[in-house]
Amino acid sequence: MVKGVSTGWETCFRKVSLNEVSKVLRYWKDAVAVGLYSGCIVILNAITGIQMVILSGHTGTVRSLVFSPDGTLLVSGSKDTTIKLWDMQTGGVIKTFYGHTDKVISVSISADCTTIASGSYDKTIRLWDIQTGECRHIIKQNTRMDYVCFSPLDTKLLISSSGGKICQWDTDSQKIASESDGSHIAFSLDGTQLIVCDKSAVEVQNPDSKAIVAKFYIPELFIRCCCISPDNRLVAVAADSTIYVWDITSSNPHLLDTFIGHTGDIYSLAFSSPYSLISTAWDSSVRFWQIGASPIDPVPANPSSTSLTLAPVKSITLQVKYGIAISSHSDGMVRVWDISTGSCKASFQTQAKDLQWVDSHLADGRLISVWCTDKKISIWGTEKGELLRTIDIPYGDIRDLRISGDGSIVFCLDGYSIQAWSLWTGKVAGQVQLGRVYSGSFLVVDGLRVWIHLSRGVIGWEFGIIGSSPVELSYKSQNRPHLDFVGGIRRNRSPLPGIQDTVTKKVVLQLPPRLVRCADTQWDDQYLVVGYDSGEVLILECNHVLH
Repeated sequence: MVKGVSTGWETCFRKVSLNEVSKVLRYWKDAVAVGLYSGCIVILNAITGIQMVILSGHTGTVRSLVFSPDGTLLVSGSKDTTIKLWDMQTGGVIKTFYGHTDKVISVSISADCTTIASGSYDKTIRLWDIQTGECRHIIKQNTRMDYVCFSPLDTKLLISSSGGKICQWDTDSQKIASESDGSHIAFSLDGTQLIVCDKSAVEVQNPDSKAIVAKFYIPELFIRCCCISPDNRLVAVAADSTIYVWDITSSNPHLLDTFIGHTGDIYSLAFSSPYSLISTAWDSSVRFWQIGASPIDPVPANPSSTSLTLAPVKSITLQVKYGIAISSHSDGMVRVWDISTGSCKASFQTQAKDLQWVDSHLADGRLISVWCTDKKISIWGTEKGELLRTIDIPYGDIRDLRISGDGSIVFCLDGYSIQAWSLWTGKVAGQVQLGRVYSGSFLVVDGLRVWIHLSRGVIGWEFGIIGSSPVELSYKSQNRPHLDFVGGIRRNRSPLPGIQDTVTKKVVLQLPPRLVRCADTQWDDQYLVVGYDSGEVLILECNHVLH
């Protein structure tokens, strides 16, 4: 421990508790990718800590991750000996690379996104063609590979570490350009600086001239990982369960901060801004640290310690014209998601806790939530955080509750009918008698149209002027085939979840296998949004599939 330095207990402004150990994380913009022992990859929001999606595919621990320079691709290396290339827009696997005979410990992607480098315990470095998936070159070593990294500037320069030695490679000739002592390495984002760690010593070098920009020591400790801030001003290193942040802007580097909080060895670090860090450790947690002044939490409704497993999603609303999706959760939380970035824009706590039927909508510029209990529909506004009104309903056997696409009507499905009320006045807007409704029925809202699955097929009604009789529609009235979810989602008819055309019975889109049940789905001509019982929200751009 460095003496005379105050520890930064209060600078950990958010902790995300994982259900299992993680050994690697990577950051790009507002997304944090965390590799887990189970082989899954969790994507967290770097601002809120909220889990956005889980990528499933590896069968062994994910040991290495790297984003492409534009953030559209993610490369993962696993104990299962494979490398996977992921599409960050869809969450699907583009390619799987086979060839290593032992666990893949490190991966890197070239700046031009044409080549993947992988280092393995099988004592080889392999260079892969991203387009074809073929292995271009195999570089054999005498010891297992610990780390490989492409230069952000030179697509032919690869740096590796193994057995306490740092090697620089010309990937064309596969020959060593230079060799030095060291165990951990990291490039700056602009490629102008290289961090080389050797036991407790840290050097910041110019990759071309090898000139030393800064040098400092962490006494009596062994460094496990390191990184440099986006502005090249700070260097963070982790030794055991402590993080040290050094200012290297002068010729005499000085220790700026010491972060204590993890209860296990830290395995991975990343700067998320010039003033903030993210870390993961053996204690099964991801911690968010602030360097300097305390941050202002962008989502005050969220606790400082966010559980990885959020409250189940009860309903999803997709509003493309506003660029958002809204999820309503069983703990009464309502979250607003940016569908272009996947980030959580805001969170609101409502009184709809532990309720089955709840929906939310941005109506007339106001975020409104509705829920049903005790034969009453409650309408709640987030603007002042208050109950706006209640509507008495005739039946208590509720099957579903929805707000119309224009935000003017609230629909309620009970065991015998569809009832509709004005959201703003509470007056009756129409009703449809159905006869007995089976328990698996649910409403699909398309503007002022409502669709439902009945024994005689998919039937819909259009609700026009309040008080007028709804007009019955058939599936032929829709602009696109009626879609439903199968395979562990709503119905357990198939081992793999997907979207099925209920008319042709064809699966038009296959989703990655999930470990959780889908609670709700919404789609339009471009986006598909899925809410899960785990609290996850999956956003897909899939207009080319749904037509």
